Amino acid sequence: MDRTSVKIVIAGGFGTGKTTLVGSVSEIAPLTTEEILTEASLGVDDTTGVESKTHTTVALDFGRITISPDVVLYLFGTPGQDRFWFMWDELAQGAVGAIVLVDTRRLDSSFPAVDYFERRRLPFIAAVNRFYGECEYTEAEIRSALELGPEVPLVWLDARDRESSKMALISLVRHAMARLALRSA
Repeated sequence: MDRTSVKIVIAGGFGTGKTTLVGSVSEIAPLTTEEILTEASLGVDDTTGVESKTHTTVALDFGRITISPDVVLYLFGTPGQDRFWFMWDELAQGAVGAIVLVDTRRLDSSFPAVDYFERRRLPFIAAVNRFYGECEYTEAEIRSALELGPEVPLVWLDARDRESSKMALISLVRHAMARLALRSA
């Protein structure tokens, strides 16, 4: 049986849950490049809202999930700090789409990822990570703050939960396929 391999990017700001999402949904032990946050990052990495964070991705996270007998997703998580953004072009090359993780405690950390995928016209969805319970903002408020057009799906997830993360991935694949069909028409 021939399988289709699909490359997906998991992006977002520092501490939004990218490594957690890849780890929760991957059917293989994920490859991570996490390092301990040190005093050298003080004043460089903005830990406001994620003060308890002790590790950070410095290159990428990698995982794999089979979503149907003929489709395998390869997941590439980006580093969140701007000093590692040079990696994004390499990680996004050949991707069919991206999930931009959103932490509503730090919405501004999502702006660069949204801008990145809009500029490259790469299909993406915004996924509000509800790590800490219910979100106090409505979909309309989040869409407005992120300046998301109506064509960009907005989903809610808990990156720690496999099923929740899997549903976000399925939403992205459907969105990317629909965009591809529009271009082909």
